Amino acid sequence: MLHAALKAELLQRILNQTPAFFERVIVELLVAMGYGGSHDQAALQLGKSGDGGVDGVIDEDRLGLDRIYVQAKRYAPHVAVGRPEIQGFVGSLVGLGATKGVFVTTSTFSSPAVDYARHLSQRVILIDGARLTELMVEHGVGVRVNRTVAVKRLDEDFFIEE
Repeated sequence: MLHAALKAELLQRILNQTPAFFERVIVELLVAMGYGGSHDQAALQLGKSGDGGVDGVIDEDRLGLDRIYVQAKRYAPHVAVGRPEIQGFVGSLVGLGATKGVFVTTSTFSSPAVDYARHLSQRVILIDGARLTELMVEHGVGVRVNRTVAVKRLDEDFFIEE
């Protein structure tokens, strides 16, 4: 219950912010997940690409051996991302010779969009608003620990006489 309320509040707060803030959320999340090298390197790359249909490029590893192309859409929850948007992103990936992409939205993906992405030769990961907030909570982005509860149990070793 608390977890669901936290995720709903996170999503609403993201929707109330600017598109630039949404891009920053994605940078923070990808860096927290181990992508993009340092935060500064990742931030420089996202939103800089401008290659039609691609919002940014993030290094997959700290050495920059492979790259992941990112598309971000901050849509209202009732506006699903459709197959045409995914096709446009994939077309951009093909044009760049890229094999990996991440499409992040605050809303959802239509069934045709999900089916299309599932059958591509390129690896395209779709992250909807629910998954975005799940990942943010999991990786500590935009949230912090409010209280830690310690549960104690009997220490059996203490009661062993030697």
